[in-house]
Amino acid sequence: MSQQGTLGIAVIGTGKMGADHVRRINDVISGARVAAVVDIDEARAKAVADLSEGCHAFTDPAAAMAAPGVDAVLIASPGPAHEAALLSAFEHDLPVLCEKPLTPDPESALRVLEAEQRLGHRRVQVGFMRRYDTEFMKLKSLLASGELGRPLLMHCRHRNASVHSYFTTEMLINDSVVHEMDQSRWLLEQEITNVTVLKPTSNSHAPEGLADPQLVIFETTGGAIVNVEIFASCGFGYQVQAEAVCERGTARVGDAHGMLVNRPGTWGGEIAPDFVARFEEAYDREVQAWVNATKRGEVEGPSAWDGYAAAAVCEAGVRAQSTGERTPVDMVVRPAFYA
Repeated sequence: MSQQGTLGIAVIGTGKMGADHVRRINDVISGARVAAVVDIDEARAKAVADLSEGCHAFTDPAAAMAAPGVDAVLIASPGPAHEAALLSAFEHDLPVLCEKPLTPDPESALRVLEAEQRLGHRRVQVGFMRRYDTEFMKLKSLLASGELGRPLLMHCRHRNASVHSYFTTEMLINDSVVHEMDQSRWLLEQEITNVTVLKPTSNSHAPEGLADPQLVIFETTGGAIVNVEIFASCGFGYQVQAEAVCERGTARVGDAHGMLVNRPGTWGGEIAPDFVARFEEAYDREVQAWVNATKRGEVEGPSAWDGYAAAAVCEAGVRAQSTGERTPVDMVVRPAFYA
């Protein structure tokens, strides 16, 4: 770390998320700088590096982590590349903010857990940004207070205006509903034990071969039931909503009650176009919290265990999609290291 106490970050991956994090570190948060960027596309890496003074471009994550001035790593590359990058970060004992997924499957996620435990201290924070959204933080605080009694049900909606033509039915679980998996575990403080997926008639505007929308149902260790409407091609915008139904009341977030405008013959507000716009402040808060904790020598936020648990539930969810059956979640016992 520099004499001024500025954290030097290597950003792995310069696609949509990685480039947005470079902008965030440069222009929004404090206490950090982009020291290196990595991408297999060397020209793109150099173009992004040029946006940050003193930043160097690499095509190899391990080389970037060994570069002078790199104190921490932000992984925003595709999921299949995460395990190797995480293990390299562990070799350098560098703190990591890893965008979801931790890894694409529970087997590789378990290898990451075991490697982190061998270090003897936490190094990973997983990028489940909803935990840093103002509305979801308020809902978490309310549920934790016990004011409404035990949560019994949770109704969730996750809608995208559209998805790319390559988006698959399995990606509805692995790329979209994975957020509700972590959100539910965090809000309820319970693990997910079983997953069921129901498929209504598909939207005629969905990409060919995509079974959309779907209703995904979670059962939890505490007996709560969570249902998630995932509708990836709704056509009108991006919405994420959640309502907790408790013993003594309910609480709902995500209704976007911002400015309402009346015009001749119409009234209403705005709907966010995508997740980047809806959760922009949550991403800002997440990265700033990670930087602050890292500079204190601490690791906070969603752990590698949370990443592993999400991968295990995703695996059960994909099986449930294909079989139509209630599917148990196969997970190892939570290590005391992550208690």
